[in-house]
Amino acid sequence: MTKRTAAKYKIDRRMGENIWGRPKSPVNRREYGPGQHGQRRKGKLSDFGIQLRAKQKLKGHYGDLTEKQFKRVYAEAARMKGDTGENLIGLLERRLDAVVYRANFVPTVFAARQFVNHGHVMVNGSRVNIPSYRVREGDVIEVRDRSKQLAIVLEAAQLNERDVPDYIDVDYSKMVATFVRMPSLADVPFSVIMEPHLVVEYYAKN
Repeated sequence: MTKRTAAKYKIDRRMGENIWGRPKSPVNRREYGPGQHGQRRKGKLSDFGIQLRAKQKLKGHYGDLTEKQFKRVYAEAARMKGDTGENLIGLLERRLDAVVYRANFVPTVFAARQFVNHGHVMVNGSRVNIPSYRVREGDVIEVRDRSKQLAIVLEAAQLNERDVPDYIDVDYSKMVATFVRMPSLADVPFSVIMEPHLVVEYYAKN
């Protein structure tokens, strides 16, 4: 399986933040943006620019989703009862690739997408190869027996970079995770501040 290291680090540089909290992020060494003009002083962002940046950061965190995918999730969150920003986070965290990533079965969200796509994950005993598949409370997510010794799985187990959030219960002896409940924004262990209310404002105005 290939790793999209260039892609994920490009997002970090563009945002100027280590959005996954990884030790190898180039932002840890230099905080300015990519390219020959990256070190120029940044101008003050407009309200639109701040909202757009919040959207790009959140979208990037979940594997740089396409605008079409992200807007579809937002539209669903807006139709649900309650706070749209909280709903948006909850729906994104219910993606199968996000659960695989949060459970520390693989080291990155990009690897999680490929891992699911290549058929290494089962949900409630059935193989699911759709990264955007939405898990429900009580669903059991398991790494297939033949995939448990893959290098990427063993690497993730040794890294121990991230804590597993309490809305996912993991048994590493069996490589099984249970999605306990839909989380709120405060439950999600983001490495940087995410502002879904600004994403809501962005789509409300555009």
